[in-house]
Amino acid sequence: MFTGIVTEVGNILAIEDKGDKHITISCAMDPARIAIGASIACSGVCLTVVDKGGVAGEGWFAVDVSGETINCTAPQQWVTGAPLNLEPALKLGDELGGHIVTGHVDAVGEVVSITPEGGSLRFVIAAPKELSPYIAAKGSITVNGVSLTVNDVADQPDGACHFMLNIIPHTAQVTTIGTLTPGHKVNLEIDVLARYLKRMQSLAAQG
Repeated sequence: MFTGIVTEVGNILAIEDKGDKHITISCAMDPARIAIGASIACSGVCLTVVDKGGVAGEGWFAVDVSGETINCTAPQQWVTGAPLNLEPALKLGDELGGHIVTGHVDAVGEVVSITPEGGSLRFVIAAPKELSPYIAAKGSITVNGVSLTVNDVADQPDGACHFMLNIIPHTAQVTTIGTLTPGHKVNLEIDVLARYLKRMQSLAAQG
């Protein structure tokens, strides 16, 4: 489990084809504190550490990424040099600063527009039809592994929706959100509470 509070931005150092993709990612974390088999969210994708090395401040870890994972997530993040939002898994007693995040991407969205608004940026992101019922104003959503609050939602004629986010300068600077441009694909994970509420609503309607 994660919180959607990114601890650092790493970069893909190398990609090897070993049936699955064997991907090496740079990090500032101390490799001595990263366990083999540990989970790290990489731009919202929960991946398992299979190797590690380096020293604190100049470390790296490696993960194996299946074809299914690559097909179901934002394509531009799986190239050498790509920046990734990194978050280690929650430990018992850690502060829950964002919201409960599983690291399982529900769908890929697309940045529609980015507009300066005061000192912040107003993002409009398109979400597919299957996610629309789970996205609500003032609710939580994870975009590329970052816990964010939805400002507003505009339903589209085809059943999809556009949702709006306010990105403060700090978030733009310490995550990859600030590097996005219109047309960028992004990993979306809906709030787990919204998932359960939708299920309860469906059961109530059947009864």
